[in-house]
Amino acid sequence: MLEKNSVYLVGVGWIWVSALARYYLSKQWKVYWSDSNDSHLIDKLISEWADIIIWSDSNRITKKIDLVIYSEAVPSTQSELLAANELGIKMLKYNVALAEIANEHRLIAVAWTHWKSTTTSMISQILKKSTEDFWSVVWTLLKEFHGKNFFSRGKNNFFVIEACEYKEHFLAYKPHLAVITNIEYDHADYFKTPKSYVKAFEDFINKIIPWWFCVINWDDTNAKTLIWLRDDIHYILVSKESYSTIFPTEKHTSNTEYYPEIVLNVPGEHILFDAKIAFIVSQMIGIPEIISLETLEDYSGVWRRMEKIGTSDKWNLIMSDYGHHPTEIITTLKAIKSWYPDKQLYVVFQPHQYSRTIELLDWFKDSFKYADTVIIPNIYESRDSDDDKAAINTKKLVSEIHHNNIHDGISLEHTTELIYSYDRNNPNSSIILLLGAWDVDTLRYKIKTS
Repeated sequence: MLEKNSVYLVGVGWIWVSALARYYLSKQWKVYWSDSNDSHLIDKLISEWADIIIWSDSNRITKKIDLVIYSEAVPSTQSELLAANELGIKMLKYNVALAEIANEHRLIAVAWTHWKSTTTSMISQILKKSTEDFWSVVWTLLKEFHGKNFFSRGKNNFFVIEACEYKEHFLAYKPHLAVITNIEYDHADYFKTPKSYVKAFEDFINKIIPWWFCVINWDDTNAKTLIWLRDDIHYILVSKESYSTIFPTEKHTSNTEYYPEIVLNVPGEHILFDAKIAFIVSQMIGIPEIISLETLEDYSGVWRRMEKIGTSDKWNLIMSDYGHHPTEIITTLKAIKSWYPDKQLYVVFQPHQYSRTIELLDWFKDSFKYADTVIIPNIYESRDSDDDKAAINTKKLVSEIHHNNIHDGISLEHTTELIYSYDRNNPNSSIILLLGAWDVDTLRYKIKTS
């Protein structure tokens, strides 16, 4: 019997790398992993038989390893990467590794600035309820996937992914169906101007397989500029109420069609729009309408997307959300406030990156108007320069945000004490929201009691 192939993945902190680990586990490869920090995500992977260490150990990199995959966060000087390079082992960044797998299927790539995970999850759940064979990689955890971010059934049919625009990573993919419904300037550490950011999406359009499909939001100013860039693909033009098709070689549309009624059990007009996009995609790939609508009406959200975690010691509801861009913040807070109009909204927001905080500072100023209380515990550092860290801190950020009840939380530890105090003094009155892309979510394990 031939020995199974072996893969070594460096950087468990990135959820999309963990999805690749699960892919290789499903293929019965030997899977090894390392990361600089422990987490509940790692504990889950260990229970799935991935061999993980919480440090780097270059001695684990031997010629028995067939492939090394690493995350964007891992520097090229990391000891395991140096050892792999010295031994001539094949090394791939996570997006290239995913492209090698996904491009062999009929690829559905969801690529825009906000709420990619929601739409990708909805499309994946519709496929799961159908009889179609498919594979899916999502940047969140789904209870429908047994608490994982990867699912597979059958062979070589549809593959659904989130296609990240950061550093133009999505240009590695060759989608049969691409979805772009909002483009708003982000990742200023790489894209130096809004024009260069939109240009990356133009290049992504050119990666679509000829004669296949691109879903474009007709109501989004930047997304709208991508229409008619090619005359050898179908464009599906969507708005809040209807959609139509531009056929290849023709610059006219089909008759306007309207969405059926979709009743969701989660708040937010943006979530309803994502559901409409998922419905369109499901129709384009031939899934019966009744399956799509039943799945969407059963949709109850996913990990870290307005997720209901449980209650605090004093019966306040604890929620968690990944949102960290100003548009995501204001939209999420508005949705939660509309769903719970009688509750106080206590928001613990952790900005992601000093550089991003600086670039988006003017937008942050008015992003918290739907919150009753705001705490900024710290700024999460990632790929930041010393100049970035000297230019902004939590105290300055608090002073810049337009809000009458905003506080510097100083640290995650001190913020935890602030939450405890608030909980004691305001029983059964509030939503405590953990908001941000990184370790602010770890507070759930300290403040949740049921």
